[in-house]
Amino acid sequence: MKKKIASIVSYQILPYFSGGQKSIAQFNEFLGTQSDLTVFSTSNNDCSLAKNYTLLPWMKSGKLKFFQLSLFFKISSFIKTNQIKYLIIEHPYMGWLGWLIKKSCNIPLVVHTHNIEYLRFKSVGKLWWPILMGYEKWVLNMADIVFCISEEDKQFMIKELSVKESKCHVITFGLPIPSIPNDKQVCSDTVRKLHNIDTKEAIILFNGQLNYGPNLNAVNDILNHINPLLLKSGLAYKIIICGKFLPEELNGLKDYANKNIIYAGMVPDIELYFKAADIFINPVLSGGGIKTKLVEALGYNTTVISAATGAIGCDREASGDKLVVIKDNDWAAFTKAIIEKLNQPITTPDSFYAKYYWGNITKKALDCLPL
Repeated sequence: MKKKIASIVSYQILPYFSGGQKSIAQFNEFLGTQSDLTVFSTSNNDCSLAKNYTLLPWMKSGKLKFFQLSLFFKISSFIKTNQIKYLIIEHPYMGWLGWLIKKSCNIPLVVHTHNIEYLRFKSVGKLWWPILMGYEKWVLNMADIVFCISEEDKQFMIKELSVKESKCHVITFGLPIPSIPNDKQVCSDTVRKLHNIDTKEAIILFNGQLNYGPNLNAVNDILNHINPLLLKSGLAYKIIICGKFLPEELNGLKDYANKNIIYAGMVPDIELYFKAADIFINPVLSGGGIKTKLVEALGYNTTVISAATGAIGCDREASGDKLVVIKDNDWAAFTKAIIEKLNQPITTPDSFYAKYYWGNITKKALDCLPL
């Protein structure tokens, strides 16, 4: 018999636009094939897009959701009526609600983390991060089980937030495919036609939500450091930058159109671009958790060149030579690695899919739940 699980997601995930939204949506999709899953989320979700589980949009979509006490009564009643045995909350923010339901319904509470939240806000200069730190520490310690996005986050929680090691399990971001895709050439041809890229030009890709500070800083480093060095090298290439919310002052990167830069904006199918790219670059120098775009690029058999900070959380051993990590801010070495790897045909190893395929990840998550 399948385990009956409820999950609380405090923001829109369907449709998804960011890596974080995609992570939760796909986690639920695969978890739903292996369990009886009900997800409680915000009213701005498109419930028709939920696959293999039921999504109930009972939460307000604004900040008032964090004070929506009526959720406790509705969700706890639903859990008791439907004999649900486990509760998951995504991120620690709704920890107060998880704690109330855990006590009322006498069921184990799982906190599914995606980074160390207070560190993420500290890194972007939010002055209230110490308050979040105290709250996050309380939530993680009162939970019965903590799903950590990476081994690095797990060790940090144990050492810095006093979370018991026995309750911490690494449940990483994943991929919906179990092996190397077979349509990379077709995707390359499609993207070249869309953007008028010659077959002799390498396709170099960057992707991310561009109103997020670390991603925007990465774009500026591409424009100001990496691209000038590539121009001097004489390499035939185009850099495609995908993602919405590019600041208006950058004018759609039109000033760089004659410098081998293409701004594609929010593309309808980012997987197409991951498959089409020869190299994915990740010059991200801050932020927490695991960079989902690295996992996706590697999964679609695209070589990744990443700054060291941007590669935190991604298993280098499982990735093999397909992931190249360069010291932060060493743009000369970063550019050299791009050029070198374009001439080295390497495929993503099977070990990568064994670790990062969603079907394997969600099975591991279910095995962590007590009987």
